Amino acid sequence: MKFLIDVLKLLRPHQWLKNLMLYFPPFLGGVIVEPSVFFKGLIPFFAFCLASSSTYIVNDIFDAPNDAQHPKKKLRPIAAGKISPLQGWVLASLLVVVAVFLSLQVTGHFLVVLACYLLLSLAYTVKLKNIAIVDLFCISIFFLLRLEAGGQAFEIIVSDWLFLSVFLLALFLSTGKRLCERNCLGKIAGDHRKSLQDYPEGLLDGIMYMTAAAVLVTYTLYVISRHGMVYTVPLCCFGLIRYMYRVKVGQGGDPTYALLQDPLLFGVGGLWTLMVGYWIYFGT
Repeated sequence: MKFLIDVLKLLRPHQWLKNLMLYFPPFLGGVIVEPSVFFKGLIPFFAFCLASSSTYIVNDIFDAPNDAQHPKKKLRPIAAGKISPLQGWVLASLLVVVAVFLSLQVTGHFLVVLACYLLLSLAYTVKLKNIAIVDLFCISIFFLLRLEAGGQAFEIIVSDWLFLSVFLLALFLSTGKRLCERNCLGKIAGDHRKSLQDYPEGLLDGIMYMTAAAVLVTYTLYVISRHGMVYTVPLCCFGLIRYMYRVKVGQGGDPTYALLQDPLLFGVGGLWTLMVGYWIYFGT
């Protein structure tokens, strides 16, 4: 039983929340309320969940020595020695096989997107995460691939404004996460993640502020012509500022944990979903 619990921790199911991005195209496209649409997305969603979990395992295998020096990550199963690297490789391989099999049930284009996600994840783990700025853009591309996978799964074209909003928001969140890591780890930040020592003082702060402003402008332009959705702009603004507050006071920069553990962010996220859903499906 204890081994199964460690395996579950290794999969990081709480991070599957990011894969809800696949449902953005049908949700914002006004068709998600159709019964067939929701169920149509289950196979793609779980395919991406399994694929993402496999990348987390591979990342933990490569990062085990560095994670052992991190105050929280040292408790991860592989870093703590509860699961061996070999067991991790076997589990990751099985997850990839199942994810690919599920993807074959969707479309060929969806499989291509999933394959790009897996290949980029491997490149990120092995090399790209150690290159300053490149690591931030890689994380942003992961979110864009999820968005594009949703578009392919539901056969919905992703709009230009949605593409830009998601890209900039992902860049903002990834920058905040890196900044929080650097501030919390201090002098040993470079030992945990090489790219952290290559960022000049103040650059991550500047990128976070710049992308926050860009997200707000891009999102406003995206919703301004969609009637009542413009009233969600203050929620977007509040969410961005609240996240920056968490980063600067050292409460954590992981966007998934921030959403799940911060009542204000969770409430704003829920209210945003309700308001957007109302104006898309019931507004005039």
